[in-house]
Amino acid sequence: MDSLSIAAPEVFLLTATCIVLVASLFTKANSHTVYWLSQASLVVTLLFAFGQTRAEPVVAYVGAYGIDNMSSTLKVWLIVVAIGVLLYSRDYLTGRRIARGEYFVLALFAISGMMIMVSSKHLLSVYLGLELLALSQYAMVALARDDADASEAAMKYFVLGALASGMLLYGMSMVYGATGSLELSGIRDAVVVGGAEGSVPARFGLTFLIVGIAFKLGAVPFHMWVPDVYEGAPTPVAMFIATAPKIAAFAMLIRLLVDALPALNSDWQAMLAILAALSVVVGNLVAIAQTNIKRMLAYSTISNVGFLLLGIVGATPEGYSAAMFYAITYAFTTLAAFGVLLALSRGTREDGSPFDAVMLDDLAGLARRNGLLAAVMMLAMISLAGVPPMVGFYAKLAVLRAVVDAGYTWLALIAVAMSVAGAFYYLRVIKLMYFDEPVVTTEIDTAGDVSAGLAINGLAVVVLGIFPSFIMAACLAAFA
Repeated sequence: MDSLSIAAPEVFLLTATCIVLVASLFTKANSHTVYWLSQASLVVTLLFAFGQTRAEPVVAYVGAYGIDNMSSTLKVWLIVVAIGVLLYSRDYLTGRRIARGEYFVLALFAISGMMIMVSSKHLLSVYLGLELLALSQYAMVALARDDADASEAAMKYFVLGALASGMLLYGMSMVYGATGSLELSGIRDAVVVGGAEGSVPARFGLTFLIVGIAFKLGAVPFHMWVPDVYEGAPTPVAMFIATAPKIAAFAMLIRLLVDALPALNSDWQAMLAILAALSVVVGNLVAIAQTNIKRMLAYSTISNVGFLLLGIVGATPEGYSAAMFYAITYAFTTLAAFGVLLALSRGTREDGSPFDAVMLDDLAGLARRNGLLAAVMMLAMISLAGVPPMVGFYAKLAVLRAVVDAGYTWLALIAVAMSVAGAFYYLRVIKLMYFDEPVVTTEIDTAGDVSAGLAINGLAVVVLGIFPSFIMAACLAAFA
């Protein structure tokens, strides 16, 4: 029973997901029932997860699973972001008649996979959570079955994802062969005490682990799937992929590198430094040339992944805390940006097809059509650009401080230069919304709960930038 209580959030969510799956079979004509059941499941799971935030670190299930300060904090934020994703997605899915329950069920299974990844203490449980997340996402991308772009994006994502999973699993097998253990603590002891840090199989396995992690994060040069999937997938699915899974990928990075292979930090620091530099440069420069806002946000994700990796490169508790803070704040800032796009995607075009806000020109004159949406998008763009007093400024400052303290000044200079260059495409969005003439002059009406959610989301971007200790304290405690 003690072991069951440790995994209580995951056990409840998986049970609730099965109930939602069965309910979706009997409520096909009323998708709102499935939506509210899904939200209720997440809220109860959030209460379970919040109850573990002050719990002592403990490992159960024969060393395969456990809770600690990092896992309990990340679970809470994962679920908060997921609640926002479902809230913003509801009207879009209903309007396009694809809210038949599959989206919500797959999203809940994916969230369960992320929570398993966050609490894993064993290579097999890490892989189990990763595959539960990945398989759910492949199906979500292809949810609009009549859309050729979505089908193409799903096929690319599936093929490349399978390749990356194979590399990750091969790396795990090499690490197991070098250390004789699948438990992260056992691997750490074998490397430190047994002297396995000098073995070729351990370093060979480390290389394949980083390749798999870099693909899941979307870091250059393993980023080729990100813009195509963001553009081809339905906007709610692109929002889901862009937000919560980045927090889970950060947790997997910490588990596999920091918890299991700290003695090989000189090796993975160098590899992560290269990935971070390439991601920041390519992400920011290519985003400038984009006219499709979903592709622009995809390259923005790539550049922000580079910043997240900067904190890990430092290999210090302060750097890990800064990276954790960056992952959390990036998730709910991007959530706000995609939420505005979904609120805009209403009505039909002249040819009768559903209107999707996917081009930059679709944001022209938004301030005159709906002031709230324009304000929230403006706050999100300013935060992603790293302008004070938004939370994105403090997040970038924290990781830059960590990487400079670790002696990687050259990497910090590249990141700062690319941030200045990247500010152009963020500010361009603000210019379109507030200074360009709108193509369509009709006002945009949004549901009351969606408007409230967006307002809270935008306000959090400002308030947490002024008072970052609300999250940063928990991040520091996670690596104390």
